Amino acid sequence: MNWISTLLGNLNYGTILLLMLLESTVIPVPSELVVAPAAYHSASGELNIFLVILFATIGADLGASINYFVALYVGRPVIYRFANSKWGKMCLLNQEKVEKSERYFDNHGVMATLTGRLVPGIRHLISIPAGLARMSYWKFLLYTTIGAGVWHTILAGMGWYLSTIVSEDQLNDKIKEWNHYIVFVILAIVIIAITYIVIKNIIKAKKA
Repeated sequence: MNWISTLLGNLNYGTILLLMLLESTVIPVPSELVVAPAAYHSASGELNIFLVILFATIGADLGASINYFVALYVGRPVIYRFANSKWGKMCLLNQEKVEKSERYFDNHGVMATLTGRLVPGIRHLISIPAGLARMSYWKFLLYTTIGAGVWHTILAGMGWYLSTIVSEDQLNDKIKEWNHYIVFVILAIVIIAITYIVIKNIIKAKKA
């Protein structure tokens, strides 16, 4: 999609918000190639890193809300039909991916909207099962904001640090290289968080 490439080449607060909105729906926009480069430019004073994180998170909230309300009002059959359609394939979407996000939500409950924002392949779809399950919108929005904010802060920190060690023409390659390590760290954090929640619930159940 050439217009997305154009937006990626002209990062400002408005394009950051728009790209993260798209990334949180079903359009394949890699958030690491938006937030990290924006933070990279923040180091030279072109942007403010805190506003980068803020606008990225607002965009994620808006995009996730679109998914949530679509799922809430149109239901599973229509979601699956779109995922299996030509338009769904263009968005790199299929029924298996939607079902995977539903299983994640079913296994981890409402906290999935927080931890799911940190999991590759789940991040932009976790709002769909939240809508299908008719989860409280304000609780959904709170957890989405926290999860997206953590993810964007990590990406911004990476971009800021890379500004001290690589030139701009090497930036995207270095981000893609480092992204693999970030994914492992994020998954470790998610596993620890889920383990803590499970143990806490078990202890609470025993006391009750």
